[in-house]
Amino acid sequence: MPRIILTVTNDLSYDQRMQRICTSLTNAGYEVQFTGRKLPDSKPLHDFPFQQKRLFCYFKKGKLFYCEYNIRLFFYLLFARMDLVCAIDLDTILPAFLVSKIRRKPLVYDAHEYFTEVPEVVDRPRIKRVWERIAQLTIPHTKYAYTVCESLAEIFEQRYGTTFEVIRNTPRKRQTENDEQNTKNPRIILYQGALNEGRGVAEAIEAMQTIDGAELWLAGEGDLSQELRKLAEKLEVTDRVKFLGYVQPADLQKLTPQATIGLNLLENRSLNYYYSLSNKFLDYIQAGVPSVNMNFPEIQKIVEQYEVALMIDKLETPLVVEAIQRLLEDEELYNSLKSACEKAAEVYVWEEEEKKLIAFYETVFVDMNEKKPVF
Repeated sequence: MPRIILTVTNDLSYDQRMQRICTSLTNAGYEVQFTGRKLPDSKPLHDFPFQQKRLFCYFKKGKLFYCEYNIRLFFYLLFARMDLVCAIDLDTILPAFLVSKIRRKPLVYDAHEYFTEVPEVVDRPRIKRVWERIAQLTIPHTKYAYTVCESLAEIFEQRYGTTFEVIRNTPRKRQTENDEQNTKNPRIILYQGALNEGRGVAEAIEAMQTIDGAELWLAGEGDLSQELRKLAEKLEVTDRVKFLGYVQPADLQKLTPQATIGLNLLENRSLNYYYSLSNKFLDYIQAGVPSVNMNFPEIQKIVEQYEVALMIDKLETPLVVEAIQRLLEDEELYNSLKSACEKAAEVYVWEEEEKKLIAFYETVFVDMNEKKPVF
């Protein structure tokens, strides 16, 4: 059976998207290995039907980490048993690209985000030029690629001349038997994801000064974890803001349907955010939870077809408060959005995207077997 190695720079534990992809490829008959890095606080790996491999690095962040990890990944891939390598995002593409050329193995590029436009890169011109140079050296010479939404596919195709398929980062179909949505007071306003800059978490905490009869639950950690906890203390809303810490994917799937409202708030400070189709937005839909989102193109496309959420034009606390209060107070509107979530959940579901994923990899291996060029 063909062996696929998929590479990331995280420690594998909380990557729901890649866990879904690796499981689907395994179920389709491929031998799959998911490869990332080991951190000092990495938790034991959970059992999955695919193999998992962590590479140790001395450096934990910054330029030295990326250099070390890419070198280690290059030598690992150079001698690893595989028939295809898939690089997830730009930070693993260079070693995968070089090894694919040396060993004449097909390379797949999985663009989970607009890497050269993420906030951590876009405001640092020198760093951005390095990543853009890597992109120009590799992506135009990569035959097989996919990304998570139509907007990014169009941008990448125009920028690099490579065709990108669209395989959305949708959740698996929800099992409804044990769902218990919270309809009592205090109701739950849920944010799931990293507590990082530009994610609207500070604005959500500030909003809780005004909102009564509800609690804000933050499922995740990040660069601003301590700063946001201090903000909650400063604003005297610690009785209404709960920091849940890291939540395992399986536990998050049980938690999300209990929420009354979901939050997906991104500051319009980078093209990566602006063109994103956030997995948390799709998770809220699948859980039947109306949400508050930014009025960005990919969100707008879905809301125009299925009115599953409210959108705000700017990430400002008064607008966040207004949207949340509308959902808490307008029962007719809330029930309408919730009903729309149930309809959209039949469409934006992994069981549909999985079909496209399997067809994509089948095409790559058909080309290999027919001796067609794979570069």
